[in-house]
Amino acid sequence: MTIYDKLDPRRNKVTGVGSALMDILAHADDAFLERVGAVKGGMTYVDKAVIDQTIDLMPAAPQVVPGGSACNTVVGIGRLGGKARFVGKCGNGPMGKRFREDLTKQGVESVIFPSDSPTGRVLSMVTPDAQRSMFTFLGASAEARPEEMTAACFEDAAVVHIEGYLLFNRELLAAVVRAARQAGALISLDLASFNVVSEAKDILPDIIARYVDILIANEDEASAYTGTRDESEALRMLAADVDLAVLKVGARGSLVAHAGQVLRFAAKGDGAAVDTTGAGDLWASGFLYGLVNRRPLSQCGELASMCGYEVCQVMGASIPDQRWTAIQNYMEAQWPRKGSAAKS
Repeated sequence: MTIYDKLDPRRNKVTGVGSALMDILAHADDAFLERVGAVKGGMTYVDKAVIDQTIDLMPAAPQVVPGGSACNTVVGIGRLGGKARFVGKCGNGPMGKRFREDLTKQGVESVIFPSDSPTGRVLSMVTPDAQRSMFTFLGASAEARPEEMTAACFEDAAVVHIEGYLLFNRELLAAVVRAARQAGALISLDLASFNVVSEAKDILPDIIARYVDILIANEDEASAYTGTRDESEALRMLAADVDLAVLKVGARGSLVAHAGQVLRFAAKGDGAAVDTTGAGDLWASGFLYGLVNRRPLSQCGELASMCGYEVCQVMGASIPDQRWTAIQNYMEAQWPRKGSAAKS
């Protein structure tokens, strides 16, 4: 059985569930990261005051845009012309209003639970080597309650895409996977960050084996989960309990294991990156868009690589309009409108 056999042929919507956050993007060097106590390439939960104090130490004002891992993914799917929904919680203030309005503008449905608490935010500090190190204040997003995650949130979804950060809220994650299954959706899990994986090792194998159909990881996340940096062995272990596993290997591209086969996709461009914020999220946009529209995996991976490359050419996780147009033109030229896609 392939992943396509498990997809409901009547559905092609991807619903993302995760933290509704505003991204605060700034340039920094390694010395600054050390000064403020940031883990290079990782994510640290902090309170709002820490983010405000860190911004005060910066020489230039940062850029502020809507974000959050699962949100970035479904926004990308919306920009590709796909059906997308986001489920999360944000504040009732100006940042929350901006977050909700941006989703609508990007063609994404939303199930947003309101809160009187401040909308969450992520300070993403980008070093000259294009790595991003994050301070995260969850704010209102941390108030999402298990009882809010019902099957109705995931109605008509072919795939429910979950960001790994939900592993820090175990009761909420359990409610999401149960509701997604009840709604008849497949479940995609992006492991999100190596420190998230390390802190959830006691529950992660069971969750993956019981609920996850599509597992997505980068090299560091895969190493934290499997205990090896050998690509072939890590991918084999990632794929052991799921139908489809993805291992992203940065400038060297990505590997996809499915139905006993391994497909390798080269990275686009020359490998140079301005900022890797959102690279994995937008990779997932292209891949999941192709998958729920029943394109062959060769095309899913190609589109994923294009989206991942384009977002690395700008600060933040928002691909400019003209580059989305270029991606869509490529799809129209390469993907026939009629005829069924191969399933391998």
